[in-house]
Amino acid sequence: MHTTWPQPRPIDAIDRAAKAAAHASSGQQTDAGDRDASESDVASDRPVPPLPAHDWALFLDVDGSLLDFAAQPDAVEVPAGMQEHLAALAARLDGALALVSGRALATLDVLFEQLQHLPAAGLHGLEWRSAHGGLHPAPEAPESLDSIEAEAQRIAAAYPGAAIERKGPSLAFHWRAAPQAQDPFRAFAAAALRVLPDYRPQFGDRVLELRPEGMDKGAAVRAFLAQAPFAGRVPVFVGDDLTDEHGFAVVNTLGGLSVLVGDRAYSEARYRLPGPAAVRDWVREAVEAPPSPRTHAS
Repeated sequence: MHTTWPQPRPIDAIDRAAKAAAHASSGQQTDAGDRDASESDVASDRPVPPLPAHDWALFLDVDGSLLDFAAQPDAVEVPAGMQEHLAALAARLDGALALVSGRALATLDVLFEQLQHLPAAGLHGLEWRSAHGGLHPAPEAPESLDSIEAEAQRIAAAYPGAAIERKGPSLAFHWRAAPQAQDPFRAFAAAALRVLPDYRPQFGDRVLELRPEGMDKGAAVRAFLAQAPFAGRVPVFVGDDLTDEHGFAVVNTLGGLSVLVGDRAYSEARYRLPGPAAVRDWVREAVEAPPSPRTHAS
């Protein structure tokens, strides 16, 4: 017998939350009519960021920023040489480089097996590893998430290519390879939030995630900046998606640099790289260039 879920909230409630996500860290209030893409800035107007300087604390999103998207989350590929370049750049920054991802730390360590010594935040900041190896684990999942996952899998089965990804206390709905699953997933997620009172929706590029309240990528950046080797440095965040807007907002507030990857119309980011290949080239060029002693922020 299938679980009977509460009547879904209107889909536009999900859309309003997505528009508010970019402002969450700064405390601004946003509703559906405040600002839309037609009123927003143009991504291509942003300048290319300078190469990393010696005094940076560099925070890098993974999917869509360092790595190209794939049809399924487990199908991404790590290009040859990238891990070596990241390790070299981390050494140049005295260890002040961290991966900040929606993936679980365990998954990041499988993808980047040569970088397991680096600090990293997983699950959008719900779990993170410090530069000294200290682990801050994610909260336990509520028992109800198991039945929600089972029902979500049943819905996904009707749409070939759609995927449900369980990430500890979080549940992600992927429709990159099955666009027709978007509306059913969004409706189901809205209903599931009625029985997950301490959860929030997290929006991304053809993905919607239900995750516990309390942390985001911006909060993870602040946590890193409170500790060596990040403390006292200029914070720089590189990301592509709505989930990265929290990171952009934090580094902007602290006088750092925010770098959008891709061509999303509205963002708090002040610099831009056109795609993951450009990010990888930027990292490689930083490693090959003479060390830059200071930040070139505008």
